[in-house]
Amino acid sequence: MKQVNEKLKTSCEGAVATFQKLNNKNFNDIQSKLEWCIGSYSYDKNPSGLHEYGVKSLNKLKKIKSKEPRKVTKKVIENLEKAIQGYSKN
Repeated sequence: MKQVNEKLKTSCEGAVATFQKLNNKNFNDIQSKLEWCIGSYSYDKNPSGLHEYGVKSLNKLKKIKSKEPRKVTKKVIENLEKAIQGYSKN
């Protein structure tokens, strides 16, 4: 289970990096919440925040990719999707 949640953390870090590259202040809120959840998970190993904001990030990244395909890599989206599907609360 821990390995699955570590993958979720890693894929969320990829999403943060993507939001940083986009350099759009409209994404500052989701980016900062995702960063906070990553830090929180590192501290308490509770992945619920990662999952919640991972899903929100995935939805935003998919919208961006549909409008501007070159701005978001397929790999970032696929990694988030796989990690969210494998998510475990334990």
